[in-house]
Amino acid sequence: MGDRFSRNTMTFGACSERCYQNSGNPALLKMVTVAQPGRVLDCGCGAGDNARLLAARGWEVTGVTISPEERVKAARYCNRVYAHDLESGIPEPISGPFNLIVFSHVLEHLRNPSRVLKDARNMLAPEGSVAVALPNALAWRVRLQFLAGRFEYQEGGPMDDTHVRFYTFQSGKRLLEAHGFHVSQAIADGSFPFRYLRRLAPRLAGYLDTRACELRPGLFGWQLLYIATLK
Repeated sequence: MGDRFSRNTMTFGACSERCYQNSGNPALLKMVTVAQPGRVLDCGCGAGDNARLLAARGWEVTGVTISPEERVKAARYCNRVYAHDLESGIPEPISGPFNLIVFSHVLEHLRNPSRVLKDARNMLAPEGSVAVALPNALAWRVRLQFLAGRFEYQEGGPMDDTHVRFYTFQSGKRLLEAHGFHVSQAIADGSFPFRYLRRLAPRLAGYLDTRACELRPGLFGWQLLYIATLK
């Protein structure tokens, strides 16, 4: 989200007509701790930015994207890439088990995420993990907009015009638990609103960011991050 999740936009308002290209989501991937990399399924892989980071760590990456342009770009980093709408679940040619399944800013684009989460559960290895990142619908900046009486979709951020579902820190966790997962880690990635302090005392600002997200993840987190395993 924010500057870290900027993208090149082709046509406003449709995921299939956009090319999601950014620096990946290192905050989410940092939470993935395994003894040895294995097979990973990157659902909604975009142009392959997370796949690039995962492949560099030794993972064998299978990607899924709805965008033909993204499929071409992601092929540089994925062993295989499938063009498919995750609204109908994970495509049949893909078979598990996978040691890791990634949903980085994907589930909020699905009207019904149940199908793809059920498929993910069936394809996950017994000791595997699911890594999920969601935009926070109640981040402090969004709350200020609501208080001012503004509920406007935007080209990016929590109010992205392609989002069809909105999640909070708790509802994101409940979504995973309701589909048979145990959430082993749940954190918020965001910042405390002291812009000028960030320039004058970056270490102090970094500490405040961390503490604020720990104490009030639903308020200061810009993205919500989860690691889940099979129950």
